Amino acid sequence: MTAHETTTPAPLRAARWERVAIAVITATFGLWLVAWAFIVPAFEAPDETAHVDAAVHLALGDPWADPGELFVTNAVQAAKVEQATKPSDEWSTVSALLQDAPGPSATVNQMTQHPPTAYLAGAAVLRAVDYGDLRWDHAVVALRLADVLAVTALPLLAWASVRRVTRSPRAALVGGLAVFATPELASIASSFSNDAPVLLVAGVVVWLATRLLTGDTRWRTTIALAVTLGALVWIKGTGLPAVPFVAVVVLFAGAGLLTLRQRIVRTVVAMAVSGGIGAWWWLHNVVAYGRVQPNGYTAMRPPKDFPPGEEPTLGHFLDVSWGTLARTFWGSFGGRAQVSMGDLLTAVLTVIALVVLVGWAFRRGPDLRVALCLAVFPALLIGIQNRTSAHSYLTTTEVAATQGRYYFPAIVCLIVLSAMAWRRLVPAGRTRRWAAVALAVLLPAVGVYGFAVASAWFWNAAVFPVTGRGLLRYSEIGPVPPAVLVVVVALVAVGLVVSVVQVARADRHAARLPATVPVP
Repeated sequence: MTAHETTTPAPLRAARWERVAIAVITATFGLWLVAWAFIVPAFEAPDETAHVDAAVHLALGDPWADPGELFVTNAVQAAKVEQATKPSDEWSTVSALLQDAPGPSATVNQMTQHPPTAYLAGAAVLRAVDYGDLRWDHAVVALRLADVLAVTALPLLAWASVRRVTRSPRAALVGGLAVFATPELASIASSFSNDAPVLLVAGVVVWLATRLLTGDTRWRTTIALAVTLGALVWIKGTGLPAVPFVAVVVLFAGAGLLTLRQRIVRTVVAMAVSGGIGAWWWLHNVVAYGRVQPNGYTAMRPPKDFPPGEEPTLGHFLDVSWGTLARTFWGSFGGRAQVSMGDLLTAVLTVIALVVLVGWAFRRGPDLRVALCLAVFPALLIGIQNRTSAHSYLTTTEVAATQGRYYFPAIVCLIVLSAMAWRRLVPAGRTRRWAAVALAVLLPAVGVYGFAVASAWFWNAAVFPVTGRGLLRYSEIGPVPPAVLVVVVALVAVGLVVSVVQVARADRHAARLPATVPVP
């Protein structure tokens, strides 16, 4: 390590109790995602029909078609018919569906507007489990569980990022539990889509970014960040805003330790490495279609003029955007986001989160540069999403592309910024300890409420608590026996209780520990 690579004061090495605590939180989150994978019916996650169909196409050896020219297979459409008309013990295997309902339907599969990366991985999973011999819903569960495995590490990444910035074991554990607070994230992460791998890789990008911003200016960290960024943009266009985010991070990381020239060189190298890995698909789009991301919805949502006497209004755009984004960020489940946790609840949660974050995360202090750099990623996602939504409104009369899940790639950024804000808002001492415990309870409680809403809607005719009729319906068409789901949910409950206890006892643990050794 050179003189210029001397790090600033870094977080202390995590004690054994803390490592055990975050391991419990991470394992609990994995089980939480398994429960969501079992509770949401097949094809009822957003666009899951198209995502599964894309993986089936590639598993069959079909080429990756141009945007708008891939069509959902009749076999997948037939599976949805069976789901609606037959008990699960009469459902067909994938091979039987392909034989009885061959060829493509007339329904456009818009997923070829994305790189094939996630779907190649899905095709590999299908082949590994001999999908042709599986009942079709079990093949979907296999795809879902592969995504669950990918996203399980998200609390660990949130914990490590918050720990790095705040140097607080208690805040870091609350940061890990914060991932439970958005049941929509759990629903997306436990379905099969190209969003799940984005969540994982984007989380790694943010964690590495926090390391650079808190003094880890080693070349190997910068290169690791560049490689991970390349992998991220290789998966989905929602990773593209991470490119300028990483450029800003590398340019400003180490200010005061590295010269401006050194930081510019590192930024150029990082962009070159990430571009060499991930730019191929987007360059192909520019050459083939004249734009970075073709619109896979053109055949489904063609341009349309406003009716005579009607004009687009900012008020209508903001009304639809605000309500839809807030609802679909926290919890609006189902293929058409038809199941809501409640507009009032999601609006209140959004207002509280924004007021705390904007009001306290960016106060003057030694961490201001860190906060500003971390804010670049979510700010870009918000700006790009709203631009896309506004363009759709002006050209098709529909306020489309208003999905809160588009902000999930920056979820770790938002958690770190929120942790910084809450620590400034709440005074140190007993008040902060009790606030941390309250958050450790309330954040997962929001997720549990969302799970209850989704369970009641899908299986119990929107009636809560669960009745015998709901259990019977689940036993008829659910992917696993009800007892399996009950065991998974019970383990999640135990894990959450243990985790809250660890947050409450953080000060007691710290008081018993000797001085620890700082790490880079």
